[in-house]
This record gives sequence, structure tokens and C-alpha cells, in this order.
Amino acid sequence: MAQPSSFASRAYRDDGVVLRTHKLGEADRIITILTKHHGQVRAVAKGVRRTSSRFGARLEPFMVADLQLISGRTLDIVTQAVAKGAYGGNIAADYGRYTVAAAMTETAEKLTDVDGEAGTAQYNLLVGALASLSRGDHTPELILDSYLLRALATGGWAPSFTDCARCGARGPHTAFSAPLGGMVCADCRPPGSPAPAAETVRLLGALLTGDWTTADASVPVHRREAAGLVASYLQWHLERVLKSLKHVERT
Repeated sequence: MAQPSSFASRAYRDDGVVLRTHKLGEADRIITILTKHHGQVRAVAKGVRRTSSRFGARLEPFMVADLQLISGRTLDIVTQAVAKGAYGGNIAADYGRYTVAAAMTETAEKLTDVDGEAGTAQYNLLVGALASLSRGDHTPELILDSYLLRALATGGWAPSFTDCARCGARGPHTAFSAPLGGMVCADCRPPGSPAPAAETVRLLGALLTGDWTTADASVPVHRREAAGLVASYLQWHLERVLKSLKHVERT
């Protein structure tokens, strides 16, 4: 009879960012983690809710850690966690940053629950966004919308804010269509498509490419319009409403 594999043979190490946690029993937690090399992992962290836990604080949402895990049939087990990016404290101390981070981690969870191949790129993107959010590099809502656009692009749904997303006609164009993939020309425009301001379209392009000089100089009216288009684009491609997005405060 074959012997059960030992813990040592099933152990692996990886960097991971904590997306979500929920309680298990009296002292344990189930942790949903986006790892750098193993995609999305769900694991049990035993005893982390006890005050004597050695690594409970390192397994809170938005924290980045060097993890040692043991693979299991349904859930892996976290046996060690060494902090690499302690972003949780700064983010949790500010409601605006917290809601933005929650929307980003929910998005990452949805985008990586089936697509493990894009895990490394999505991991790097999320960690960079959380670090920027924790430092306060830019307005939280701009960091969120930039992250959402880039995460969708990384997942294979890159929007076009210049040439027509359907036929490729050279832009700029005046209509936006989430189903067609971004800005569209007059010939491709579906009835009822929104017509965002030119400044809003420039802001969307800046958020997608990381042109923070342009993004930071934008005004609230165009930021709000851009946020609405990003949300509709996200909802179309995820085929669901992002629950945490409704809690994000927009100026």
C-alpha cells in the first residue's frame, strides 16, 4: 500500500498577498492568498486568532509575506509567514484607503480564481498598487481606477482609449462601449453609448499607461466620469457587480 506523502514532500514556499480572511473554529482562519508563483491559494492558518500567535498580524488583508505552506486536498496549511510588505496598518487606518484596497483585492480574487497563468503578473500589479496606496503616492480613487484598468488588461481585456476598439479606425473618438472594448467610432457606436468628455478620455488613457502627471492634474468632474466608465467596463468583463466598489468614496 502506498504511504501518505510526508509534510516535507508537500511543503512549498512562495510570496503572497492576503486577499481575504474568514474565521474557522475558535482560533483558526481560512486565508485567501494571491501568490507570486502558485496563483490563488486558499489555506488554513492555525491558531492565528490567539493573542500568542507568532504570525497572526502578518496574515491580515493587504499584507504581503514570504510564506511556507503545505499542500492539502482542499485547503493548504500556512506554517510560516515572514512579513515583506506591511501595508495593512497604513491602509486600515484610513477609511478611503481601506475601501479602495478592498475593491482591489476583490478584483484580484475574481480575476485569478480560474486563471492561474496570469497569477505572477496580477500579483506584481496588486502589490505595487497596495504599496502606492499605503504610501499615499496619489489620490486613492485614481490608484484604484488605474489598478482596475491594468488588472483587466493583464487578464486579456485591455481597453482602447485612442483608436476604435471595434474596427481600429484612428481616433480620437467620442463614444464609449464597454462590450466593444472602449472608445468607438461613429460607425461602430451602439445606440445609447455614453459620450465622455475629451478630458475624461485622456484621464482614462493616463490611468491605463501610468501617466501620473496627467492623472494627478485631472479635476473631480472628469475623475467621477472616468470612474463610472471603469466600473461599467469592469462589471461587463467580470460579469458581476463588485460588492466593495460601492463603498469607495468619490470626491
